[in-house]
Amino acid sequence: MKKLKGETLFRLIHEYLTVYLPNQRCCSPNTIKSYRETLNQLFDFITLEKDIPLKDVTFETINSHMITDYLDWLEKERHCSISTRNQRLAGLRSFFKYAGRMDLTVMIFQQDLEKVPFKQTGSKTVDFMTEQALKVVLAQPDTNTKKGIRNLFFMILMYDTGARTREILDLRVRNFRADSKTPCVHLTGKGNKKRIVPVMAKTVEHFHNYAKLYHPDKDSEEYLFYTVRNSILQQMSDDNVARFVKKYGKAAKEICTEVPGNLHPHLFRSQ
Repeated sequence: MKKLKGETLFRLIHEYLTVYLPNQRCCSPNTIKSYRETLNQLFDFITLEKDIPLKDVTFETINSHMITDYLDWLEKERHCSISTRNQRLAGLRSFFKYAGRMDLTVMIFQQDLEKVPFKQTGSKTVDFMTEQALKVVLAQPDTNTKKGIRNLFFMILMYDTGARTREILDLRVRNFRADSKTPCVHLTGKGNKKRIVPVMAKTVEHFHNYAKLYHPDKDSEEYLFYTVRNSILQQMSDDNVARFVKKYGKAAKEICTEVPGNLHPHLFRSQ
C-alpha cells in the first residue's frame, strides 16, 4: 500500500478539532480540549518515548501496536487509572472513525485500531480520607518552593470548595473573590452552570501566598493555575494534578496508614 503522507494525518486532525467537533457535534470547549490533549499526549509519546520525529509520523505510525504501547505507558509510567486509559482510547477511536469517513484510504487504520480493546476496570471500591489522612497529605508539599505552595493551595481549594478538578483548572484569577465581604469562588460546572462557593479564611490566606508568586495582578484574566511549556503560559492539565496528588499520597501513606493506597483528586471532594 502506498504510504499516506503525514499531511493527510495532520490535516484531518485540524479539521476534526476545529470543524467537526465544535460545529457538527457541538461539543463543549472542555470536551474538545480533552480530545486535543489526548492527541498531543500521543504525539509526545511517539516523539519522546519512541524517538520518531514528528515530521515522520503518519497513519502507518499510529497502528494498533503503537496505541497499545501508548496506553500501557499511561498506566505504568504516568500512573493513570484504567478509566483514564479507556477514555484516551475512546478519544482516539473517535478521531479515527471521523478520519475513515473523510478519507476511505484511512479505513484500514480505523479497523486496525478496533483490535485494541478497552480494559476491564473491575469492581469499584469506595475510598475516602479521614481527617488525619487529609492532614498528613496536606503536610507533604514543600512550601519552600513555588510548586509546593501552588500544589498545596490547589488541594486546599479543591477540598474547601468541593469542586471537580476541571472546575478548579478552569478558574481565572478574577474568579477568586478574596476581597469580598464574604470571600468566595465563582465556579463554572458541567453544562456551563455557574455557582458561587464561599471559602474559609485559611483558604484566602493560601490564595494570597500563592498569588504573590504567580499572579501579582489579582484581577487578571489568566488561568489561576498554569504551567509553562516552551516559554508559553498555558492552563494546567488534569494529568499534572493527578501526578502531584499521587506523589503526595504515596509519601503520606508511609507516614499514615489511613491514607488511601491510590490517592486521586476526587477524594478531596468526598470529605
